[in-house]
Amino acid sequence: MRQHVIIGRFGPGDRTAIPTALGEVSTKLDLVVSKRGLGHGIGRALNDLRKLKLVPTEIALDLLVLAAHIHAADTRVSRATESQDSWTRELRLVVPVSDPARWIGAAPTLRRILNFLSGDRWIVDFRARSAKFRQYLAPLAAELIPPPYDSVNLFSGGLDSLIGAIDALEAGGQPLFASHAGEGAVSKSQEDCFDVLQKHYAKLSPTRFRLWMNFPKNLVRKVGSEDSTRARSFLFFALGIFAGSSFGKPFKLRVPENGLISLNVPLDTLRLGSLSTRTTHPFYIARWNQLLHLLGIPGVVENPYWNKTKGEMVSECSNAKLLRGLVPSSMSCSSPTKGRWKGLATEHCGFCLPCLIRRGALLSIGDPTTYTVPDLRASEMDTRRAEGKQIRSFQYAIERLRERPQLARMLIHKPGPLFDELARLDALADVYTRGLNEVGVLLDGVRAGPS
Repeated sequence: MRQHVIIGRFGPGDRTAIPTALGEVSTKLDLVVSKRGLGHGIGRALNDLRKLKLVPTEIALDLLVLAAHIHAADTRVSRATESQDSWTRELRLVVPVSDPARWIGAAPTLRRILNFLSGDRWIVDFRARSAKFRQYLAPLAAELIPPPYDSVNLFSGGLDSLIGAIDALEAGGQPLFASHAGEGAVSKSQEDCFDVLQKHYAKLSPTRFRLWMNFPKNLVRKVGSEDSTRARSFLFFALGIFAGSSFGKPFKLRVPENGLISLNVPLDTLRLGSLSTRTTHPFYIARWNQLLHLLGIPGVVENPYWNKTKGEMVSECSNAKLLRGLVPSSMSCSSPTKGRWKGLATEHCGFCLPCLIRRGALLSIGDPTTYTVPDLRASEMDTRRAEGKQIRSFQYAIERLRERPQLARMLIHKPGPLFDELARLDALADVYTRGLNEVGVLLDGVRAGPS
């Protein structure tokens, strides 16, 4: 195992000496790419918000800069070579911010967020931005009409975020939609879905802004990249808070996600801890709200569908006709390009965990999605291959709960602490059970075993 430190530099004049520990591998992250322009998509996001007559706060800019450091470390430090157990990395960040004292006070909460989210060991140190950039954001001229937005909605191009968008717009709200431009298939889904939403709700003029953030493969010298991206939701949340801080009033960041995937209880004993993603787990969202309070940012993160299964989200969507027409354009698959080496199109695989939950949810309306494996009952699924592993794991989890329904109340604690949710434990156990049952209907009659 090697320890890695990512050191942010705010402009060419930022030459502050940063001591490193013995054996620590140091990587510089240049944040300023032109005379005063911020790189890694941050400057572009600022410009896009300014066009909407929005300017975030300095502390929210710090948050997005911090997210860039986290995203760089998470995607450019290989777990395979840089950890002793092929998973847990030791990562330190040195982040230049506008108000170091405030950030240092929030550091314990931040560290708790990151350790829980990615399963790594994080240390985050803060220092002042270089003097030239201490106050970076120029205010806009005073406007007689305040920004019209009443919330920020994350828009990923997935089915849950699509339902969240339709429900918000049907209610007559004015959310600002925020997206991260990821791989091509996801970006295309975002574009295709949002284009239709803009046309359908033209009177509401839905608005979306995007962040394009990636780093060169060789950012960390002589170290391979990492594609597990367990910490990516920190970037998504930070982007939403960054935008919401510009409203000049208290705001909500809505993160639409069904309750089964939010809890993400391990299907079997081999998927423990951060091996199962924790991007919208209740503990994670609660710690984010604690962080925002410590930073003095008047935002609240919420998942409006924490007690709904994906199927319930589909059936209760406030515009079922519009949703059904957009289902094929949405993207739920964990790796939609996995079939390229076989000459297959970019599409839903049909057998990964998100695909199986999606298929179970769409049974009630007739699923128009194209899947690489269209018929799960056509032949026995090989559990030694990817096509059968998730199916068998789901079958195991479903059968376990059918035999002992009372286990739900215990199993929901496996992914992480729920001490913030004592009043909602019964509801969480119930949505877990209902969510598994939806997938159970899909898998009834599906055979999986070693071939």
